[in-house]
Amino acid sequence: MTGTVLALAGGVGGAKLALGLAHVLDEGELVIVGNTGDDFEHLGLAISPDLDTLLYTLAGLADESRGWGRQDETWKFMAALGRLGGPTWFRLGDSDLALHLERTRRLAAGETLSAVTDGLRRKLGVVSRILPMTDDRVRTRLRCDCGWLDFQDYFVRLRCEPAVQALDYVGAEAARPVPEVIDMLGGEDLRAVVICPSNPFLSIEPILAIPGMRTAIANCRAPVVAVSPVIAGQAVKGPTTKMMRELGLAASASAVACRYADLLDAFVVDEADAAMAAPEGVRLVTARTLMTCLADRRRLAQIVLAAADAEADR
Repeated sequence: MTGTVLALAGGVGGAKLALGLAHVLDEGELVIVGNTGDDFEHLGLAISPDLDTLLYTLAGLADESRGWGRQDETWKFMAALGRLGGPTWFRLGDSDLALHLERTRRLAAGETLSAVTDGLRRKLGVVSRILPMTDDRVRTRLRCDCGWLDFQDYFVRLRCEPAVQALDYVGAEAARPVPEVIDMLGGEDLRAVVICPSNPFLSIEPILAIPGMRTAIANCRAPVVAVSPVIAGQAVKGPTTKMMRELGLAASASAVACRYADLLDAFVVDEADAAMAAPEGVRLVTARTLMTCLADRRRLAQIVLAAADAEADR
């Protein structure tokens, strides 16, 4: 089956499945919507961590051992900044710094974030389109036991240690989705919408919080398939299950499915969660969802697409 596949992604898990999809789909068939709730300004630079993870991963430049940034990175800038007494809690590698400088320059010249991202992915040789969820400013904040925190303070500076009580996607209510995304969701060429195995609260729900986005996904003609970021009650990476427990939710794949239930046709879970009950109207698909190599990513991408195609044929 052919057609456009629209993937919602954020973080390392989302980028891994996006890479798998890029490898099994034909050129031009994959469009990725990246979370920008993590974006922030640091040292005068406009930084988009989730977009950068997608760019580096699909360009074959990601440092998989660290899980962020570029491979073969050097750190002379950070060392010099530290000697001058500057903030070093958010590490910017020497090569990585070039991307942030170029994004900041182009945004200051009046380009939109979507235009800048498209230009960067072309320069890096990424074939699949990568779009931010919006060109407007949205910032994820977390109410913790120590008060309200900006996302990067919680995630990087404090290493996800504070207990999370609530989240707010500041600016989302006034933001507009990138028009191409809404057009694709309303089009007849759409083959599937894939919700990647990303943290629901930090990576996917900021995208869904943009007015019109959730409704457009729910009403699209194509099947919607999500992949669980939780395996046997544990997150593969990051604070997903920790946050679920702190928010009074079960740390389970089932709880993730319930958050997306109004959107889903199928939900892909690990074989370890094969016994879970799916929300009404959602078909459960079991697979080995842990992605440790490119072969795993390709295989899971093929399973996700097969699940979508099976739903389209029903």
